[in-house]
Amino acid sequence: MANALERWLSRLSKDNDQIDADLLTSSADAVGAQHCNSCVQGQVVTVQGRLRAVDLKPAESLATLVAELYDGTDSVDLVWLGRRSIPGIEPGRTIKVRGRIAQHNGNKCIFNPDYELRPVHA
Repeated sequence: MANALERWLSRLSKDNDQIDADLLTSSADAVGAQHCNSCVQGQVVTVQGRLRAVDLKPAESLATLVAELYDGTDSVDLVWLGRRSIPGIEPGRTIKVRGRIAQHNGNKCIFNPDYELRPVHA
């Protein structure tokens, strides 16, 4: 009983962004995904989080779809080369991805990741 009360009081003292980050991290832990903040270049990872932004960045000859995945600890850019859109890849969607961590423009990224759209409540 005291534990439940402590958790409830703890939630009252956190802002909404921190509560959301904690929920995203717990959700990633529940499916065995790694945390974005512990991913290093060259490592093959499975991460899960919510898409914060999705943007089409046309290059000279190759369209590039870029989505920012946030898991509550850090973010990773997901980059699909040659794609203008992907059904279900939209801001606010929860997604689980697998791929090799690279660096692009100073950010962690995964090029052409394997992905699984998660249920809206996940």
